[in-house]
Parts: sequence; C-alpha cells; structure tokens
Amino acid sequence: MKIFITGASGFVGINLLEYLKSSHELKTLIVRYQPDQTFEINADAVIHLAGKAHDLKKVSHQHDYYEANFELTRQLFDAFLLSDTKVFIFMSTVKAVADKVDEILTEDIIPNPKTHYGIAKYQAEQYILSKELPEGKRVYILRPCMIHGLGNKGNLNLLYQLVARGLPWPLGAFENKRSFLSIENLCFVIKELIESIEIPSGIYNVADDESLSTNELVALLGQSLGKRNKILRVSTSLIQKIARLGDKLKLPLNSERLQKLTENYVVSNQKIKKAIGKELPISAREGLLTTFDSFK
Repeated sequence: MKIFITGASGFVGINLLEYLKSSHELKTLIVRYQPDQTFEINADAVIHLAGKAHDLKKVSHQHDYYEANFELTRQLFDAFLLSDTKVFIFMSTVKAVADKVDEILTEDIIPNPKTHYGIAKYQAEQYILSKELPEGKRVYILRPCMIHGLGNKGNLNLLYQLVARGLPWPLGAFENKRSFLSIENLCFVIKELIESIEIPSGIYNVADDESLSTNELVALLGQSLGKRNKILRVSTSLIQKIARLGDKLKLPLNSERLQKLTENYVVSNQKIKKAIGKELPISAREGLLTTFDSFK
C-alpha cells in the first residue's frame, strides 16, 4: 500500500515511518498552508500529522493555529475527496474536546475547547465531518492524549530530570489520574486503520489502557533509574499559595504548571479497541518504562 504522510519530521512521524517502513510504501509530504493552494494526491492512504502543536511558551500568534491546523487540513481533505485515495487519517487531539476533564473522556462528550490550538483542531474535525464521503472511502479522526516514546522531549522528560537529580517530589498530597499514550500503541492503531476495511469511519480517542497518578509516575521513574525517590505530602493549600506566588515572581512552580502536574485527565480507549477487535500491544507501564529508558 502506498501511503502519504505529512509531518513526517515530527516526533510521531519519525516513529510512524519506522513502524510502517517494512510493510508499506511510504512517501513524506512537506506541507505548509498557503492561500488557494491545491494538492494532488496519488496514494492509497493519507496520514495527516502536520500541524502546529500547543505552544507552552505562548509566543505564537493565534492565526498560526488556524492556518496550520484548520486551513491546511481543509485543503488536504478537499484533495482527498477528489482523488482515488481510499483512507484519510487526521491527527487531532483530546484538547479539541476539553482542556480539563471531570469525568472519563469519551467520544460522546460535547466538545468545548478553550485554546486556539484546540479550537482550530475542532474546526478541522467539523469540516471533515460536514462532507459526504464517496463510496469506498474511509476517514478517521484520532484524538490522542499525551503521547510519549523514543525521541519525546516533553513534560515527561522534565519530570525525569527532576527525579534523576534525586530531589524529593513535593506534590504527593495531590491525588490524580492521567491517561498516556505510548507511541507504539498509536502506531499500532494507525496501521490497523489503514489495513482493515471493516473499521468504520469516525472519531476515535487513543490512549493506553491504564491511567496513572503523577505519584505513580514518579515511582516508576525511580524504578527506571534504580532509585527510591522520596514523595513528600506537603499541604495542598500551602503548595497552591506557593504556586500563586510563583505567578507573580515567575518561579518554576506556578499555577499553570501545578495544574498540569496534578490535574485529572482520563481518556477512554474502549471505542477504538472495540472497532479494531484487538488488544493494544503494550501496557501503559511498559510503554512509560521504555520512554524513561530512552531518556538515559
């Protein structure tokens, strides 16, 4: 099968190329939004990974998100509809639904994105869903949670650096649960969607089976490093006061970072697992340990 992949130089793209190279003919597409541009697609499937990721440093302009995540997706999807290509996979995000989750996130929850990143991804989803699919075509919108794996440089790496220094973890009093997604499980899902004509088109959350607390992550990091890290249960009210002080003094711990470290964000993967009819290849803990080992 001939597959076009956009965003192949990113974290997901690099891993996906390695995962699929032995079973499919792959071609990478370097794409960037330009007004009124058109694409010619000559492949069996398109995997659209390219886009603008959430900017934690907050230096991006809001129109960048809409051009890269909505307008570019619209152009590619229009080209797909006019082509003989059978499969279109769009990499969206759980942030197209919600920034905060008070219950388990399923595909049935009504989206209410809060950031320009999430809104632009949701607009792209809505555009795709608004079009009538010609017979024989399949379209999948994937909403992954936090993806990790070889080459990942995100928040898990920062947490790893803290634990590697032997510093105590001061947020032990916060109880939370978060879903994660191993890059191997994501690549497995994408391969199944490409190859199985029985999987219906639609929106699918993608996450590992098990959710973990940040305290469990710290303990798992210690296991990877062969260390026993001390977890301190400092009063949550005191930590929150320190975080508010950090907002004013620009300390490493501020309110936004505290939220990210201690919030609940559990994502259901039941719909995609039922559609595929197979178990994911690795457990959440196995995938995280593999990621942690790659940091060494």
